[in-house]
Amino acid sequence: MRCSISKGKRMRFPIDVILVCIRWYAAYPLSYRHREEIMEERGVCVDHSSINRWAIRFLPLLEKAFRKHKRPVGGSWQMDETYIKVKAVWKYLYRAVDKEGKTVDFLLTAKRDKAAARRFFDKALRDNDVPEKITMDKSGPNKAAIDEINAGREIPSVVRQVKYLNNIVEQDHRAIKRVTRPILNFKSFQSAKNVLAGIELMHMIRKGQMIVAQENPMSFAEQFYALAA
Repeated sequence: MRCSISKGKRMRFPIDVILVCIRWYAAYPLSYRHREEIMEERGVCVDHSSINRWAIRFLPLLEKAFRKHKRPVGGSWQMDETYIKVKAVWKYLYRAVDKEGKTVDFLLTAKRDKAAARRFFDKALRDNDVPEKITMDKSGPNKAAIDEINAGREIPSVVRQVKYLNNIVEQDHRAIKRVTRPILNFKSFQSAKNVLAGIELMHMIRKGQMIVAQENPMSFAEQFYALAA
């Protein structure tokens, strides 16, 4: 249950300090300055730009490690996209949850078209079983992407394009937007992609999606830290 986060020669801070900082970064709607102030109150003087660099560097590694311990999701998906601002330009975060609200997968894209939707579905299907049903809104590109995938399958997924049946994933977007809102504006597409991986990771941990031994229950924070060496 580990990813490779080593304390390189240039690391001035212990790994446990770094992990606390990036967990707060991914878990709570705090600004850079707020995180800096909280650490200072705990006797650790660290610049907010350092916390930002740690988050961009390490959060995607932890999310990748989490995928090996992610609980299976159900066979009925709800798929939708929401907006994320990067360098003052809106980008698109594709997301899907099952009927219980468990996260299936997510993908940040620069465009909102058939190619972007196809990349999202390919990513989601790589790590999850083929769903029996997929509910989405009236988006033509999303429907075209899944139709293309279904064409190559003996048993295709049933696609339902009914907006009011898509409310679980739309409500789930709010947990992600709540954390990203204080960040205001990501400075690059890659930094947005990396930080969102950590925010989605903490959201999945809170939803109980990490496989943990029943005889060794762990808090959400402990589950996050357990992913790092």
